[in-house]
Amino acid sequence: MASKPGILTDWPWTPLGSFKYIILGPWVMETIHSIMVKDPQEWDLTNFTVIPFMLWRMLHNQLWISFSRYRTAKGTNRIVDKGIEFDQVDREKNWDDQILFNGILFFLANKYVPGASHLPLWRTDGVIITMLLHVGPVEFLYYWFHRALHHHYLYSRYHSHHHSSIVTEPITSVIHPFAEHIVYFALFAIPMLTVVLTETGSIIAIAGYITYIDLMNNMGHCNFELIPNWVFSIFPPLKYLMYTPSFHSLHHTQFRTNYSLFMPFYDYIYDTMDKSSDILYENSLKRKEETPNVVHLTHLTTPESIYHLRLGFASLASKPYSSAWYLWLLWPVTLWSMVLTRIYRRTLVVERNRFHQLRLQTWAIPKYGIQYRLKWQKESVNNMIEEAVLEAEEKGASVLSLGLMNQGEELNRYGEVYVKKHPQLKVKLVDGSSLAVAVLLNSIPKGTTQVLLRGHLTKVAFAVAFALCQKGIQVTILREDEYEKLDKSLGTKSEGKLVTSKSYSSCKVWFVGDDLTEEEQRKANKGTLFIPFSQLPPKKLRKDCFYHTTPAMQTPTALENVDSCENWLPRRVMSVWRIAGILHALEGWEEHECGYTMSNIDKVWEACLKHGFQPLKVPTQSKS
Repeated sequence: MASKPGILTDWPWTPLGSFKYIILGPWVMETIHSIMVKDPQEWDLTNFTVIPFMLWRMLHNQLWISFSRYRTAKGTNRIVDKGIEFDQVDREKNWDDQILFNGILFFLANKYVPGASHLPLWRTDGVIITMLLHVGPVEFLYYWFHRALHHHYLYSRYHSHHHSSIVTEPITSVIHPFAEHIVYFALFAIPMLTVVLTETGSIIAIAGYITYIDLMNNMGHCNFELIPNWVFSIFPPLKYLMYTPSFHSLHHTQFRTNYSLFMPFYDYIYDTMDKSSDILYENSLKRKEETPNVVHLTHLTTPESIYHLRLGFASLASKPYSSAWYLWLLWPVTLWSMVLTRIYRRTLVVERNRFHQLRLQTWAIPKYGIQYRLKWQKESVNNMIEEAVLEAEEKGASVLSLGLMNQGEELNRYGEVYVKKHPQLKVKLVDGSSLAVAVLLNSIPKGTTQVLLRGHLTKVAFAVAFALCQKGIQVTILREDEYEKLDKSLGTKSEGKLVTSKSYSSCKVWFVGDDLTEEEQRKANKGTLFIPFSQLPPKKLRKDCFYHTTPAMQTPTALENVDSCENWLPRRVMSVWRIAGILHALEGWEEHECGYTMSNIDKVWEACLKHGFQPLKVPTQSKS
């Protein structure tokens, strides 16, 4: 929002929220009606292409968003060494408003502008006229309109909204108040109306022109330089006809230079060219891929989780993971992405953060949660994890933290196989089990004397049971096989606090893992607190009970470039498996924390608090 919002700031359909596309209903129904009642020779192909063209523009923009986020996470050719935060993601989430606006205007023009219907597919003269009118009137008028927008009156009421994003993403290009978009469309309509009224227009000329605008807008707002030097070496005058991401980035950091739309020659003519444009361009091209200090290894969970990655839909990634009905409409894309994960067998850099002097990266293994449970996928998963470990070693990372699904007794003995196979590893492998136990112990309400432990027994489950018994808290086990495993492991160390019972009524605090059944949940007492010790949270079946998050903590404000949620965790909340790697690097601990060994729980907890990570509120405390 601008600092002093002017008239026509909001889009007219803002109150409709996600139902805004219902506005297209009348035109869509009219198009369907014409298909049904008219002879095919009378069909208006121009009208039929409006909706497909809108979908193409959305796909085009999304591809730029994903590509840009991937490149900036890697760090190659990055321009501005800063990140974005949730406020920018929220501000830019409705980037499709301008596509909806243009679609409405195209429908209206098709109906009411003479010559705008039944356009041919191609006319060469119309394409040439469109190009000439863009280079001339459009670029010239945009330049002066843009300079006017930087006058304090218009800037404070309109254009400051766009400039709230100092570090730009491709879609920042279309984040403007509604009033600005009216003027922009009027400018871009000059070539389109001209070719229509002179009967030289064509579907490809108009669609190609809008696609060119989208392409240049998205490219110019990337926070990395992608135009190679040889392009300008082959044809030097091109520097006056095509801007670069670094050129426009200076406009967002300096504000009073580089006003041009896509062709910088007006900045040269009117002496508004930033003197550091060439230097920033060269320096950005020289910038190498960023080497991380800490790597966190994660993976996909469900087929739809591809959209919740930071490389997916930014608005979805900025919220805790939840299933959305409309994602089922994208099943062809989902299926294609699943096929792609089988072909592409390398980790992807999906996120970068900075914490004080530490450079943090999150790498995703292109495997889904269910594949980790399939025996015939075990070798493939382990090979990819091992390759990631060796890549982190090669890049000089000091710590690699294993997400919970990337470790396990049956999979790789909690990461121990990699250490034994590569005993000279300098990168420290951290499974985060000690911090997980510390967080779980500090999630128990004060005064608790007994807990129920139920779920697949992992390294964390054994350690929690042991720690609880040592604290004098009774640990109740429902299943005999689980009790026998725990009793065999703990022996006399359980202090007589490990018991088995068939009763569900005695405990109001449950530590639960992956195998908790719906039937067991329903048998819990009213007001029971479920605390997961696994990475996957239980399904929330009981409205009369409380559900804690999976082991996680609130991050300190010093953690930068946080614009996405980690799976189902709230904003700026990080899983303990990820935090543990950061702590390992901050404290300079030299030992691996994997296999069946654990760090000192009290030492890890104290270090965590010292560096600003805070425990989350227990749900019963916040509701009482």
